[in-house]
This record gives sequence, structure tokens and C-alpha cells, in this order.
Amino acid sequence: MCSGWAAFSHALARRAASRAGLTRQEARAQDPVRLLVGATLPRLLVLLAAVASVLIVAAPLVVGVLAPGLPDPGLAVECTRMTALTVLSFGVAGYFSAALRAHRSFVPPAAIYVSYNVGIIGTMVALHALWGVRAAAAGVAVGGVLMALVQLPAFIRNVGFGPPRAKGAPRCQRDRDRPTLIAFGVIAPVIFFAVFRQSQVLVERFLAASLPPGAISHLNYAQKVAQMPMVLSLMICTVTFPVVAQAMAGGERDKARRRVERDLALASLAVLMGTALVIGYAPQIIQVLFERGAFTHTDTEATASVMRVYGLGLLGHCLVGALSRPFFSTARPTWFPALAMGSGLLVNIVAGAFAVGWWGIYGIAAANAAGISTTAVLLLTGLGSRIIAIQVRRVAISIGRLSVAALAACATGWIAGPMIPDPLVSAALGCLLVPAMFGATGMAIRALEVTALPGQLAQLTAHLTSQLTQRFRNVR
Repeated sequence: MCSGWAAFSHALARRAASRAGLTRQEARAQDPVRLLVGATLPRLLVLLAAVASVLIVAAPLVVGVLAPGLPDPGLAVECTRMTALTVLSFGVAGYFSAALRAHRSFVPPAAIYVSYNVGIIGTMVALHALWGVRAAAAGVAVGGVLMALVQLPAFIRNVGFGPPRAKGAPRCQRDRDRPTLIAFGVIAPVIFFAVFRQSQVLVERFLAASLPPGAISHLNYAQKVAQMPMVLSLMICTVTFPVVAQAMAGGERDKARRRVERDLALASLAVLMGTALVIGYAPQIIQVLFERGAFTHTDTEATASVMRVYGLGLLGHCLVGALSRPFFSTARPTWFPALAMGSGLLVNIVAGAFAVGWWGIYGIAAANAAGISTTAVLLLTGLGSRIIAIQVRRVAISIGRLSVAALAACATGWIAGPMIPDPLVSAALGCLLVPAMFGATGMAIRALEVTALPGQLAQLTAHLTSQLTQRFRNVR
């Protein structure tokens, strides 16, 4: 929903510029934000409902293509049809999140993951005895609905539902504020980018279908745990993206450039430190989280090994998420991110098809890392010449120094982890040892992001404190 953030950020910029001299009623009638919602939300609902309906009808074909050879395809078809409802609920939740983040409201969008998991767990507890595995699929559908509902009050309060057009507004303004989010020429690049990126998972599952039982589970567990550092690092860009989008909308290119460069540095620092921990302490982390019941020590070793290979692509995943945002912060997103993502997907497919026969699941994970890293390199080199004139060489050198610090921290954890028999104690100490080694190495090689980190954290804390204080005063 990067395009949604950009659309709302541009509408907010136009709102601030167009309210001068208008009465409150006129400003409300010609509010670009309300016009955007009125023009786009109904069309979005129709589009998502149509896609969900097609998926429900075509569920047998989808299961046959993505999971050939299942012993009970009927059960998979039923679960697919239930989870198809998330096309609508996830789309609406993403739309709400885009609008709220553009309005600097971050708590409701952050709560969607909690509500999603509550819906899954609650439905499984309530219906497992009656529906069995179908309860998990129903839980996904319920969780998707809760993702939208948990944001609805804040959306109504901050954004509201606007009319499809403002009759009192000039014709040129109505045309400008009509479906900027749904018009195919604008949204198509974002759709293809998202489809190409999500297709990586489908490629992996398809390649792993021919491997021995348990291979897909090992891939899934390893990927979910390994992605945690990437998710945490992208929270930095999530919070600051509205600032970039509004700066681009207001023509403040230099401000946007400085923000993007700082975000890339902080996100890279966070993800590389997390990568060092994930790779260095992979066996201990997996053992603490999953080794019980049917999940044996053999499963722990296999999953940990796959997770270490996945870890090689975490920086690429983080950079793709961070670099795609400036591309989508313009009034009309370009096709370059989709082409870069398509190139990375092609690398993933070709490398995976060759490597799966030699290295099995490890080859699949390595192909994922190679594909996403290819996309990251293309986006990094293309951003400066197309959108924001960032200093690519300086950013690359910065990331290189942080990678050296991550390598030293990872090696330290890899060696020190097995020295403590208790996996929980070992992993807990690793959470202290790895950052300490990362920081010490960064200081030694004079990585600017490490030396400047205390000041940047102080600025970020002050910014968040001021935002919370302002919101508390508004509530009062």
C-alpha cells in the first residue's frame, strides 16, 4: 500500500494548500482527502470482491497448480475458499493503514497483527473440535476481518468517508482527485511489484513439493523466524515514509533525500544486527521456539540450517522494502520497481530450478537470497537517477562497513552459542553478545551509523515523544 500512502500524502499536501480563504463548509466539500476516499474506496471494494469471488470459484484449479499431488485436494480447496475472503479484508485493512499512517496515526495500523493472530487463535480454539484443520482457515478469514475492524474507528475519526465527487469543486479539481489510487495506469506498477514479490513464496513451495515430507515445513518455519529482523528494521521506514511522501509532494527533494539516506542507514544497521543474531544462534532459537512434540531435534537442525541460508538475503529483503517506498512516493509510480522485482523473481526461479536438485531446500533458500539481493541492487542503483538523488556510492560503502560488523558479530555468536548447553540461556546471552560485538566492530572500523547511533536514537525518541504528547493533548 505504498501507493496509498503517497496518494493520501499528496492529498494532505493539497488540503493544506487549498484551505486558505475557504469557509469550513467549503473546505469540507472540497477536501482532497475526502474526495480521494469517495473516489477510490468504493472502486477498491468492488475490485477486491471480484478477485475474491474468482479465487473462490477457481479454488480447485489453484490448488491443482500450486500443490500438485495432494492426497486430499478437497480439503485444500475448502480451506482455499475460506481464506480467499482475506483478499477483501486484507485490501481494506491495507487501505485503512495507508490513510492512517499518512495522517501520522500509527497505533491502529500496528494493532492489525495482534488482532489477526487473536482471530486465528480464537477461532481455532472455538472450532477445532468441530472443524479440525478447517478451523485454521476460518481463523485466517476472521483475523482478516478483525484487521479492518480494529482500524475502522480511527479511520472514521481521522479520515472519514467522503462523497464520490464534490459538486461545489471546480471540474479540474474533481478530475484531479478522482481515482488516483485505482486508475490502472497508477496502481498497475504497484500491483505487479507486489505480485512479483509474493510470487517468491509460491515458487519456493512449488519447487519444494517434489522434496521429501517435511521440507516445506522446514522452509516455512525458517522463513518466518528469519524475517523478524527485516520486519523490525522496516518499522523505521514505515514511520517515516509519510514524511518522505509529503516532502516529495511539496517539492522538498533535498529533505526527502536526507530522510531516505538516514532511513537506509538505520534500517540496514537494524537488519544486519538481527541477521548476525539469527545466523549465529539459529539452532538455539529454533530449539527454544519449536522443539517439542512432533518437532524433533532433527527438525531443529534442518530448520536452523535453512534459516542460516535465508539469513543471507535479509539485507536484500530490507533494502527492497525501504527502497521501493521512495519510488511509490511520487504522484505517479514508475514501472522500475516492478521490473526490478520481476528480474529478481526470474533469478529466483532459474537458480532455484537448478539448485533444488543439488542442495534441496538449501538451494531453494539460496535462490531466494540471490533473487531478492538482485532486486535490491537494481533498486539502489536506479533510485538516484530516477527519483531521489541519493549518493549511491556512499550508501553502498556504509552498508559494506555495517556488513563487516555483522560478519564479526555473526562469527562470534556461531562460536559462542554451542558453548552453553541450555538453548534458552545461550540465546538470551546472544542477544547481549551479538549487539556488543557488532557495536565494537563498527566503532573499530569507524562505521558512521554505529558511531552516530546514540544521537540518532535520541532524535528518534524525542520525535516519538513529541508525537505522543501532541496526541495526548488532542485527546484531552
